[in-house]
Amino acid sequence: MTTIAQEDLIQSVADALQFISCYHPPDYVAALGRAYAREQSPAAKDAIAQILANSRMCAEGRRPICQDTGIVVAFVRIGMDVRFADATMSVAGMIDEGVRRAYLHPDNALRASIVRDPAGRRRNTRDNTPAVVHCDLVPGSTVDVRIAAKGGGSENKAKFAMLNPSDSIVDWVVQTVPAMGAGWCPPGMLGIGIGGSAEKAMVLAKEALMQPIDMPLLKARGPSNRLEELRIEIHDKVNALGIGAQGLGGLSTVLDVKILDYPTHAASLPVAIIPNCAATRHAHFTLDGRGAVSLTPPDLASWPDVRWFPAPESRRVNVDTLTRDDVAQWKPGERLLLSGKILTGRDAAHKRIVDMLACNETLPVDFSNRVIYYVGPVDAVRDEAVGPAGPTTSTRMDKFTETMLAETGLIAMIGKAERGPLAIDAIRRHRAAYLIAVGGAAYLVSKAIRRSRVVAFSDLGMEAIHEFEVADMPVTVAVDSAGESVHETGPREWRQRIAGIPVIGA
Repeated sequence: MTTIAQEDLIQSVADALQFISCYHPPDYVAALGRAYAREQSPAAKDAIAQILANSRMCAEGRRPICQDTGIVVAFVRIGMDVRFADATMSVAGMIDEGVRRAYLHPDNALRASIVRDPAGRRRNTRDNTPAVVHCDLVPGSTVDVRIAAKGGGSENKAKFAMLNPSDSIVDWVVQTVPAMGAGWCPPGMLGIGIGGSAEKAMVLAKEALMQPIDMPLLKARGPSNRLEELRIEIHDKVNALGIGAQGLGGLSTVLDVKILDYPTHAASLPVAIIPNCAATRHAHFTLDGRGAVSLTPPDLASWPDVRWFPAPESRRVNVDTLTRDDVAQWKPGERLLLSGKILTGRDAAHKRIVDMLACNETLPVDFSNRVIYYVGPVDAVRDEAVGPAGPTTSTRMDKFTETMLAETGLIAMIGKAERGPLAIDAIRRHRAAYLIAVGGAAYLVSKAIRRSRVVAFSDLGMEAIHEFEVADMPVTVAVDSAGESVHETGPREWRQRIAGIPVIGA
């Protein structure tokens, strides 16, 4: 019988979540370094450079890799010879207390993103609890914990299908990935669950993402079973789609594909996909009764020597004097460096603004000739103007775009990933533009923010409207005033180019 203190599990969870907020797993850093080295698309290579530079900065500064510090998911295997000493909480309660401590840590604040009453008032819990906990009782005398902080942008792209047993899993995945868009911040991983029942397949897909990246090793030794054959085939065919980093077109869309399976009904073939993003964050630890665990930070020498600098041809833009004629000069794919004052606002703020306009209420902020940034930043610590402040997925704002452009005077938006047809049509008709910042480079982006203040809707927490004063904030023109989108032209171009490349490296 092994006795494990309740406090040891709580503190181990808290420490692990703080750890993964700052440190990418070494296997992900190495895989991204390989992707950078072989990337031929200038736009994708620039995006990967920003992600790698951000990763190193976060490791050095011990600040979150991404502003979306995730929903916590834990897989806990409890040995049947374990007892918890002085336990006053359930195992899920212990995990939640660890989450609470981690996310409220005064020296490294993590963004609280979890809302209660999801179908109703959606009130933020303010401490990122509760976690999603999967517990298994297993033979043994230890507690094994695999824990992840899963960003909403990638979580929202989860897909499920109940295929016929004779259907091709590969074909379904290859058809499904393009429909996921780029809001999951590729390049990353695909977790795939096959079999069981509907809910089992989804859990398998999530659990698969806890595994280390080993695609190069797998290709070097060759597959030894059907699942490994599927991993390689899906990896190569998804990369041949040309989606590329941030959906800009390029050679690397996925760094690895992980698959777990489970026996299923003879009439069924449930299949689930869950992607992991550029903020891949997970840790594995085991408690054996000898106290809380201690995770060792990776050696900074393990990061590839990749430095990011603004492209020399970048256009400098003063957003304080911006006009619609200025916006009309921007070209798709052009890199801009923004300086001046921009506003922020995402889902909750947009809904409130649109509701106020519908009621003929005066808005608390003047959006005329302004730029809005879709972001929910991490709170500042020490001398920061703001914490990590990367973009959120822009398609969630698509349904508000026509009203925002038609009724507020807004002329440009910043987010991540593609815009849908309705938003692009509104952008074209109102001669506006859509810009992207790199998802997965939140700390790097925050260094361009010199001042921050809340100007409206403070009750929304991280979704309040802020005014940022920025200096040389790096963005790329994704949709110009004529409605041309790089998320359509880029992948199409690189899909054609890849078709002419005999071998795509792992």
